Amino acid sequence: MAYDPKLEIRIAEALLAQGVEAETVKMFGGITFMVRGNMSVGITSKGDFLAKFDPERHAEASEWPGAKPFVMGRGDNKGILLVDADAVQGREALERWVRLSLEHVLTLPVKVKKPKKRKGDGKK
Repeated sequence: MAYDPKLEIRIAEALLAQGVEAETVKMFGGITFMVRGNMSVGITSKGDFLAKFDPERHAEASEWPGAKPFVMGRGDNKGILLVDADAVQGREALERWVRLSLEHVLTLPVKVKKPKKRKGDGKK
């Protein structure tokens, strides 16, 4: 199932309502909103909402409606959860997750994009 473009618009509006502009990047087969170069929230290819937040709040956020583990690789994924799309249909629920993410992401250092290497720029 492809992600819902209406949810993408709602996320962008929720970020703007918090005074934050974000860049969208294709990631996880869906789309991710990057804030100051850091992953914040997004939508997976399966249509789940994704939120990155302070790992110290993982246990708390795991109890929120619709929350489920984010499984990727063998690493510790504390501080990232998936949320059933149905659980963020309401404005307040979506904004709650966006605020949770922004509380953390806005404390992180700004990440600057590395310039892409062009062919022929490598060492010989």
